[in-house]
Amino acid sequence: MEPLRKVTGIVAPLDRMNVDTDQIIPKQFLKRIERTGFGEFLFFDWRYKEDGSLNPEFELNREHLKGANILLTGHNFGSGSSREHAPWALREYGFQVIIAPSFADIFYNNCFKNAILPIVLSEELVEELFSRVNAEKGYTLTVDLETQSMEGEDGWKAKFDIDPFKKKTLLEGLDDIALTLHNEDKISAYEALMSKRRKWAIPAEPH
Repeated sequence: MEPLRKVTGIVAPLDRMNVDTDQIIPKQFLKRIERTGFGEFLFFDWRYKEDGSLNPEFELNREHLKGANILLTGHNFGSGSSREHAPWALREYGFQVIIAPSFADIFYNNCFKNAILPIVLSEELVEELFSRVNAEKGYTLTVDLETQSMEGEDGWKAKFDIDPFKKKTLLEGLDDIALTLHNEDKISAYEALMSKRRKWAIPAEPH
C-alpha cells in the first residue's frame, strides 16, 4: 500500500448526511473481485443521468472540482453495508482524504486499509470549512498526517486526532497483509514449533 504523509489538493464539498455505501458504489458494480475498476462508477446514480451523460447538477461534476483529492462531507459518511468496494472506488477516483463530523465505523476502518485518511472534525469546524470551500472555487487544503494538522490556502487551520496505530499504518503504507508479513519470522518459528508438538495440525514439509 502506498504511504500517505502529506496531501495538498482541491477540496470537493459533498454537503450531504448519511451517504451510504450503496450510493458510493451501487451494488450492480460489485461483480469484480479485483480492487480496481470501481472509480468510474463512484456515486454512479448521482453522477450520471439515465442516458449515461454526466449530471451537471451533481456537486462533484463541477468543472473546478476536476482532480479534487480531498472530500468534505456530512455526518455518518459510509453508512450501510460494510462493502470494502466503497473505499476502493473513492481511492481510485482520486480521494486521499475525507473530512466529516462522523463516519460509519466499518467504513472508517476500511479507509485505513486502502490508503485513505478519514478525518473527524467537529461540526463547527466542518461548517467553517464548507463556508470557505463554497466561497472560493478550487479551494486548496494541505493535510499533514505527521503533525495531525491542516491548513487552507487562506490561512485557515485546524488540528485533528487519530489513533496512533492507524496513523502508523498510513505513514508506513501498511495494510493487513503487510502488517502480517512484518512478523513473518515469528510466524515461521511458531509453525516450526507447532509442527513438532502437534504434527496432526501442522505437518512438517516433505523433504
